[in-house]
Parts: sequence; structure tokens; C-alpha cells
Amino acid sequence: MKIAILTPTFSYYSGIDRVVELQAKNFSKKDEVTVFALEAGLKPENFKLVVLGMPKNPFFQRLYRLFFFLDFSKIKSAAEKLKDFDIVISHFYPMNLIASYAKKKYNAEYIYHNHGVGYSKLFNNPLERLYIWLFAFFNKLSLKNADSVVSISRFLQQELKKETGLDSKIVYDKIDKSRFKIGIDGKRIRKRLKIKENEKLLLFVGRLSPHKNVHNLLKMFEIISTINHNIKLIIIGRPTFKSYYNRLKKAANKNVIFKEFVDDKELPHYYAACDLYVTASLWEGFNLPIAEAQACGKKVVAFDVCSHPEVVIDGILVKKYDYKGFANAIIKLLK
Repeated sequence: MKIAILTPTFSYYSGIDRVVELQAKNFSKKDEVTVFALEAGLKPENFKLVVLGMPKNPFFQRLYRLFFFLDFSKIKSAAEKLKDFDIVISHFYPMNLIASYAKKKYNAEYIYHNHGVGYSKLFNNPLERLYIWLFAFFNKLSLKNADSVVSISRFLQQELKKETGLDSKIVYDKIDKSRFKIGIDGKRIRKRLKIKENEKLLLFVGRLSPHKNVHNLLKMFEIISTINHNIKLIIIGRPTFKSYYNRLKKAANKNVIFKEFVDDKELPHYYAACDLYVTASLWEGFNLPIAEAQACGKKVVAFDVCSHPEVVIDGILVKKYDYKGFANAIIKLLK
């Protein structure tokens, strides 16, 4: 069987793309698999990769992805590459447009893998809110002729049904348990970052986007730092909006370490190096880093929102916006 898996960016930075990579590896054990992406940083293993191309500038990339339906020649030529495939799995807009066209033109089976789109109301900047709202709107339109839908959580299953009327089955995101596991050595990471033996280390992994609520995570860390002076926070993530990233850098104290890029092979060692995984995110379709941290034996503090009740199995869920309770949960688990 020939399977095509579509994702906008086949990249280290994206949790979706790590899911795509593992999915491609698993399918390739029995089937012929090709990943199609607009850009790619990950290298294929036992499957093919086709890069379709898009602008290099981050600003123009966002515009191009949003209004991808205007590049009909790209949609048509990409769909033509799918005419001999039995199944086309699309993981995110705008790749749904290619899958949808391949369904209409070549009768390929179109499966939409629903990762969801964050709530636009969580973005403070009006232009960012408009961008997210339009992204979600165009995404809904691209699902009309999907043969089936997979949602990565019960939360997203319910959201999709409410917003579009589409039914979906739940398939939780899988992690690579050969990489994320108990017993990994985190000492060299602590040494590299000059973390002392008596210092506690908190970790956050994820895109630096307003809905991840990292700005309030920094405020809570400031409170915790006044109680426990021997504590540091690592924030690993690529900025989605540069202005937001600059805001975070200004708000951070000297005990916050920003890492825009971490080699994917080293990521499990960062989980191993931390004492606690923390996320103040207010919207998540699944939250892969939580699952990865728990697989490495780390407890988690997160807000009781969206998919978190389904994903957090070892840690504390805190009532939404209870920032004092969140800080106290961190202090409690560190003790």
C-alpha cells in the first residue's frame, strides 16, 4: 500500500512533525510511505520525503500558509504527485487543500489527522487574533470531503463535532519510547548549563506563542524564586511571533535560560536533567512534551484545561488562572 503523509513543516520544532515522523516510521515497516511538506529539517528514515517549497522569510511563510488556496498551481501539481497513492493523511492546514484536491481528482482516500487550532481569543495582538481566526476558518472549509477524521484527544473530538458536525475517532499521540524513557543521564546537560547540585531545575518545551502562556509562567517563576533562590527554569522553544519572544526576554530574570534550538537527539537528556516539567499553556490539543516528560519519569504541573486531564497522569492539575495555586503546586512537588 502507498501512503502519503502531509505536514506543512517537517521540522524538529514542531510536536506535530514528531508525531508525523513516528507515524511514517511505523507505516514504513509494511507500506511504502512518502512525507510531503512545504519545508523540512528532519531527515527521513526508511521512507521518502518530498519538499514542495515555500518562502524563507517567517512573515511571508505565515501569509503563504494562510492564503495557500490562492496558489492553485502548487495545489494541483502537489495533488498530481498523490494520484498513485492509496491513502493520503493530512496533519494540518494548508496541506488539507492538497489532500482534498487529490480526493476529488484521483479518488485518493483522504484522512484528516486533527491536531486542532488554538483559540484566537488567547492572543493579545489584534493581527495575531485575526490570523488565528482565519486559519481556523480556512481549516474547517478544507475538511468538507474528508473520508474520515482522527482526533488526538477526546477534547478535540468534542470540539470538532461542535464546530463542524464531523465525527472522529480518538488516537492519542504516541511517543518514541526507545528515546523517551526512565534512566537517561541528564548530568551532562546540567553541567553544560552550569546547574549546581543543590539547584532545582524546571523545564518547559514548546512553541513560544501567546496561548502557551509563557509570560505568566515567568511571573509565577518570579514568585517561586523569592521563596527558593536555588532554582532555574529552562524554556526550550522556537518563537512564533518575534514581538512575543522579545516580551518574554524582557520579563525573564537571570535564572531563566532560553534555548531556541535543541538537537532532537539531546531533547530526552533535557527532560532527564530537570526536576519538574511545567507548562502554563491555556490551550492544547494533546501536549506531547507532557507525555515525553512523564515517560522520562518526571512529574508535571499544568492547568486543568483542554486535553490535560487526558494526558497528565503523574503530577498536579491546577484550576485555570489560579496562578498562586500553580506556584504552590511547583513548590509542593519540589519538596
